[in-house]
Amino acid sequence: MSGNDVVEKVDANTLNSKNISLPMSRVKLIMKSSPDVSSINQDALFLTTKATELFVQHLAQCSFKKGSGREKKTLAYSDLANVAEEMETFQFLTDILPKKILARDYLRSLEERGEDGDD
Repeated sequence: MSGNDVVEKVDANTLNSKNISLPMSRVKLIMKSSPDVSSINQDALFLTTKATELFVQHLAQCSFKKGSGREKKTLAYSDLANVAEEMETFQFLTDILPKKILARDYLRSLEERGEDGDD
């Protein structure tokens, strides 16, 4: 490996870390929490971090476009939950981003289920 190759590799790593917003150490920790993962290549870590960042950006942009806070330029949890429920692309997130309901509404739905089961 020549001196130029080392410099290029260092420059590439520096550029890679400047092109992402998420902390790679946190992504690595999450990846290592899987029992199937024994070691993580730096390139794989960077690509996973970048892909995660792009996914979060896409989710936020879709939620903002379809959300209720466009006039105020805000993004609310309910916007994320609505997009997760309505768009097929994000439906796998409905367990993580459920629509919020009031406790009294939840208790009422439990009572209704109980009454249906008593018949």
